[in-house]
Amino acid sequence: MECCSCSISSKCGYYYQHQYQYGLLPSKRLVFAATTHNKARRLQAKPHLSLKADVQKQDRSENSNSAGLVWPSPNDKIPFWKRQFPSSNIKPELPADTSKDSELMHVVHVTAEIAPIAKVGGLGDVVTGLARACLSRGHNVDVMLPFYECIDRKDIDNLVLLTTYDSYHDGKWIPTKAYSGKVSGSISVIFIEPSNQFFKGPNVYGGSYDELEAYLFFSRACLEFLQVTETQPDIIHVHEWQIGALPLLYWDMYQYLSLKRPRIVFTIHNMEHYGDCRQEQLSKCGLDGSLYASEEKAVDDRTIGHNPERLSLLKGGIVYSNAVVTVSPTYLTETLCSGWLSSTLIRFREKYYGILNGIDATMWDPATDIFLPAKFNAEKPEGKKLCKEYVQRGLGLASDSTSPGQNVSETADKVPLVICITRLVAQKGLHLITHAIKRVEELGGQMVVLGKAPDPRVQAEFEGLAEKYNEGPNIRILLIYSEELSHMLYAAADMVLVPSIYEPCGLAQMLGMRYGAIPIVRKTGGLADTVFDMDDQSNKEISNGFVFDGIGEDALNWALDRAFSHYREKPDEWNEVVRKVMKIDNSWNNTAGKYIDVYSSVRAR
Repeated sequence: MECCSCSISSKCGYYYQHQYQYGLLPSKRLVFAATTHNKARRLQAKPHLSLKADVQKQDRSENSNSAGLVWPSPNDKIPFWKRQFPSSNIKPELPADTSKDSELMHVVHVTAEIAPIAKVGGLGDVVTGLARACLSRGHNVDVMLPFYECIDRKDIDNLVLLTTYDSYHDGKWIPTKAYSGKVSGSISVIFIEPSNQFFKGPNVYGGSYDELEAYLFFSRACLEFLQVTETQPDIIHVHEWQIGALPLLYWDMYQYLSLKRPRIVFTIHNMEHYGDCRQEQLSKCGLDGSLYASEEKAVDDRTIGHNPERLSLLKGGIVYSNAVVTVSPTYLTETLCSGWLSSTLIRFREKYYGILNGIDATMWDPATDIFLPAKFNAEKPEGKKLCKEYVQRGLGLASDSTSPGQNVSETADKVPLVICITRLVAQKGLHLITHAIKRVEELGGQMVVLGKAPDPRVQAEFEGLAEKYNEGPNIRILLIYSEELSHMLYAAADMVLVPSIYEPCGLAQMLGMRYGAIPIVRKTGGLADTVFDMDDQSNKEISNGFVFDGIGEDALNWALDRAFSHYREKPDEWNEVVRKVMKIDNSWNNTAGKYIDVYSSVRAR
């Protein structure tokens, strides 16, 4: 099977074979940060489990009472979500009962993120979850990742140097190290570390280097590693615009050298990011950028006729990949119907798939979650109420019980708790989030917002809201990223709010349901594929949340008001829905087979 752009590729192939001898082609050589407001910083608490507790001896769904807990206070010096958790070094095991596929493949993911060691958004969760699901089905899976300076090496098991080699960038061959290690228990990761300034800095993104050039280098360095080590995977699975140049490099360069077997699958997690690129920037990775400045290849259609015209790595990846996947069926439909890339996607409709993301049910399991003060599941949900009171007390939210743990089953859940865990960017419906804060308080509920804003103006706006609300009894706005606190909030929440203006898939609504939080979502993308309205009689059997259509405050009010009414006026029905959503299988085990089908359809035979 050839590249979908085989006619393009064959014309470029002679050019790049010729250029190899002139040095342009591959060598054969071998935080925790709180808001800036002091008042928000006071939202800290004491460790939540006795250090003597042995969580490995607990039953999967036991520990739903308050015995053995050290209850947190908002005045404690150490935030309760930042302690060293007992048994936190336990790594998730692959599911033992998963049946193995008959035709096994070697799949290499190339990505800018992986959870938990280099996670910024949902991309990291998806890569980890899909890799683990394919491993459990018997496939050989590797993940290739930049060795960001900010990665804590203690979080990598069995880290060893594999090889040192050179990879090309901007007229030079850059000495590069490749390490291997295990992440999240079982996932094999190959870390690419160049000797230049790329990927240096305290965060995954936002370093002082040129990010576009760094990922162009990384895309080529991954292919160079495969060539140097004589590795021929069946599938190279690339993710997002950052790796969009890899399909171009593969089909127009490395496939004419020693890499013959791999086929390319490209997953688009968010169509908002196009990978804008100048021709001269693309040329720095050894390709001739001018050869891709056409409507059939990688030119950004919006810049045609402009001076200069620009390229899009996202479009190039679509054109040159054997299969293109986006992360929900509804988002596939939306991207075919709107946006400047719709014409390209329609042109390649036969290789474009919509596969709903899953969640990593091993990492996200309230019955075994090491971050929770009490474990619970759909059959024994009592521990969820204790988790709620625990978070209420730790954050200084009003709690009805007179002493920690007293009559928790009857008191801690009288006031509905709404959470919103998100990146604070326009896509996520910022005006709806700020309105929800006000509306939830008006309705007599509580709300916790957890997230950070990359835009300083948005960050400043939410810092102002934190200053206004965080001293009160009902609202907490925490402008941080915390994986530990995320687990605790999902376990504590009665409702999870996801009011996105658009949402390719969304994981928050699925994680919330896994932990018994009823979703309140705007009907778009993957939210429309996973949440079905409680008041829609035609979908009563699958109803599991509250859905609204518009982008205005009235539409959100309608959903919030109905959710609060159900919670207060129909408690028995509410509890049944909580148990129902906890049983929904949104795991990768349920959806990874669709990716396997795509891999099988394009692999070389």
